[in-house]
Amino acid sequence: MTEQRRGTKTRDKAVDPVRRAARDVLRAVRERDAYANLLLPALLRERDISGRDAALATELTYGAARAQGTLDAIIGAAAGRPVDEIDGRLLDVLRLGAYQLLRTRIGAHAAVSTSVDLVRAEDGQGPAGFVNAVLRKISQRDEDLWADELAPPIAADPVGHLSFRYAHPRWIGEVFADALGGSFGSLQAALAADDSRPPVHLVARPGQITATELALVSGGDEGRLSPYCVYLPGGDPGQLDVIREGLAGVQDEGSQLVAIAFTRAELDGPDGGRWLDLCAGPGGKAALIGSLAEVGGARLNAVEVSEHRADLIRSVTADLPVTVHVADGRATDLEPGYDRVLVDAPCSGLGSLRRRPESRWRRSPGDVDELVPLQRELLTEAIRLTRPGGAVVYSTCSPHPAETAGVVDAVCAATGAEQLDARTFVQTDGMPIDDLGPGPHVQLWPHLHGTDAMFLAVLRRT
Repeated sequence: MTEQRRGTKTRDKAVDPVRRAARDVLRAVRERDAYANLLLPALLRERDISGRDAALATELTYGAARAQGTLDAIIGAAAGRPVDEIDGRLLDVLRLGAYQLLRTRIGAHAAVSTSVDLVRAEDGQGPAGFVNAVLRKISQRDEDLWADELAPPIAADPVGHLSFRYAHPRWIGEVFADALGGSFGSLQAALAADDSRPPVHLVARPGQITATELALVSGGDEGRLSPYCVYLPGGDPGQLDVIREGLAGVQDEGSQLVAIAFTRAELDGPDGGRWLDLCAGPGGKAALIGSLAEVGGARLNAVEVSEHRADLIRSVTADLPVTVHVADGRATDLEPGYDRVLVDAPCSGLGSLRRRPESRWRRSPGDVDELVPLQRELLTEAIRLTRPGGAVVYSTCSPHPAETAGVVDAVCAATGAEQLDARTFVQTDGMPIDDLGPGPHVQLWPHLHGTDAMFLAVLRRT
């Protein structure tokens, strides 16, 4: 073994495995466009990191990915150069260290020294010295003081100021402000909720396990809005036996409400039990609807354009009355006459940013422009496939007005479909109808309902 390799091996032993795991995920996100929420749990299992160490790795990884834009502005100011001029391997560690300094209670010495160790083990003393200098400069102020210097003035640009403080691209702050009616207080609350780590929501499969039983075996608490939801305080849900056995799944409570609205929507005439999910991948809503269909004697056709995602649907709906079709939802060759049709349309995902920490920095306004025509075409086809008097539920995991009310209003005008008051189909004892806005559609929000920012509208074919 050469002296250089012997020295590298010695240095590697000194690197904290928790922070190394976080760094490796951040690197994969940057280099390969990986998804942190998919990669990290597998990596933690592979490296046998569990308990408090796993919780810390999760907080550091998701937190640094979520706050990337704000951290980069601060790193650039402290380094005296734009972050795109900093080597990517060093930038990953700087983001990790800056997050610890600014957004956790970890001591400055530990945050800096562990970051320097990561760089020294891979790149040597010179780059480690650079990281040390930048992080020490960052540590001289807290996040509020950095924001006072770098964020747009709140009086001149309130949306820009709040977007910086709560780690969102400005254009997303503008979208949220528009959807919330321009209220400063509502925008601040929405961005703050989106900038925090959400709890895990589980869904009990009807006919297999109740929410009460699921809460008992998982150690969670029953949900407030969905009768099938359980809030899990922490940990890896994939390790739960009820998840492995298919008795329950992981699904945001807002998505559960969409599936519930689909089964409750008022029909003109009897329900013949012919149901359709036109954009079913990866299968979360199809699994819940399929379970409810089995209980109620209905059958669900699930359409997905991707063969891989169709396989995921088959996996989660095995033994349920669900038939999966691989087809474009705009041209399925299915026979019209469905009693109920769900269009959970492909969207920008702006409503689930808190669960996909890096995604806010990958999106652009152009994404929405490309999606709106597809969303209109899918909803139009859904109405054609529905029998007269049947119900169509349109949903997106986005509060963007162009993807939500804009699509629904345009399609209703073109087809003559009637929009029903969707609030009546998701209202529960835990959520009075007045908490669901003025109607007729429903726009959920993390800061108001504790769910992802799901939108749903219920239409009837006349």
